[in-house]
Amino acid sequence: MKTNSKKNQKQNTGLLIRPEQLSTENQPTVTPEKTAKSYVNYEERERNRLLTADKVLASLKRWNPRQYELAEVVGKWVWITFPEPPVERVRAELSQLGFHWNNHRKCWQHPCGQFETEGSGQDPRQKYGSYFAAQQKAA
Repeated sequence: MKTNSKKNQKQNTGLLIRPEQLSTENQPTVTPEKTAKSYVNYEERERNRLLTADKVLASLKRWNPRQYELAEVVGKWVWITFPEPPVERVRAELSQLGFHWNNHRKCWQHPCGQFETEGSGQDPRQKYGSYFAAQQKAA
């Protein structure tokens, strides 16, 4: 009795004989932006969370000028509120710099080394004051 019929051979090789799978023409191209868009070095991120507000703002101004335009300093923290959700690459860059998403306030926040476990319930803008970094004049 023969067990290797032509039908069994086709089933065993399955997808390997399809020409569209052997070709690389229709494969998606991988660009550097696509490969690095969501990578975050979490050790570096934790170090960046200790940066002062001035250093965070300087880094934003140099590397992320659009985000710098939206940066609001609230007390000793830096907040960024986007009119629309940012793309994944921008979220990864903010996370790498030490920002985290605050779902309650709907903004990205950087603690600038000031970590508090409990809030007072009061709006931090009223308690500490706030200003937009891009609107401040250079000294």
